[in-house]
Amino acid sequence: MHDKRPGWDEYFMSIAAVVSTRSTCLRRKVGAVIVKDRQIVSTGYNGAPKGTPHCSESGCVREKMGIPAGERHEICRGSHAEVNAIAQAAAIGSSTAGAVIYSTHEPCSFCTKAIINAGIRRIVFVNSYPDTMGCLLREEAGIEVLRLPDGGLSCTDER
Repeated sequence: MHDKRPGWDEYFMSIAAVVSTRSTCLRRKVGAVIVKDRQIVSTGYNGAPKGTPHCSESGCVREKMGIPAGERHEICRGSHAEVNAIAQAAAIGSSTAGAVIYSTHEPCSFCTKAIINAGIRRIVFVNSYPDTMGCLLREEAGIEVLRLPDGGLSCTDER
């Protein structure tokens, strides 16, 4: 008897989930995988920049200041998984134009801007994230968005 193979979206999302286990963020474990022509271009997880102390060592600035999710993204020592995946692709000279990004969480507005400018045309995610500006930017840029596992849409439906 043959086991049912996962579809491509489920397959790459499961890899993003494994990538998220490397996260050094104390609040949320996020993983991202950039895929082009069904080949992995790069991966990224959220955490402090290379060579700087992890939040587990320095503590969470956002937590200490009582900043809720989806607000004041600039007050964080960590870099988001999606931006890290884009930066990794750039560091190794891999094009992201026309790619798909799989992220365990819906991209924030900062990540959405990077995704748009990197030429990524499709976003697949599982967990929603409270950032209406990100939704608006994706909509304006014509980025295809899919929320797994049910195939529902992103927060644009909630506005």
